[in-house]
Amino acid sequence: MKKAEIKITVELDDKNVPEVLTWESTDAETQEKLAAKAMILALWDHNYKNALRIDLWTKDMPVDEMKRFFYETLQTMADSFLRATGETNIVEDLRDYCAHFAEKMEIKQ
Repeated sequence: MKKAEIKITVELDDKNVPEVLTWESTDAETQEKLAAKAMILALWDHNYKNALRIDLWTKDMPVDEMKRFFYETLQTMADSFLRATGETNIVEDLRDYCAHFAEKMEIKQ
């Protein structure tokens, strides 16, 4: 069985606010650490039937980029849900909401 490891490093300031986020993967083409300004990690806990989440962003993450990050995340969640379930009708609704979100947040698509 093939294994891959993803490592996320969070550097915090003296108030425990993230200053630097980096990630690396043993399965990547390059072994260098890649910088990120924000992350959302969701894991499914089968025993408790709920999602475990970690949401982090650096203190210098611009608000306009955060809006775009959420928009992109919502779009990719719709893609993932479609691949996982085949539920096209609700995915169309999710995409409609993404368009609404982008309009309200003034995100250029």
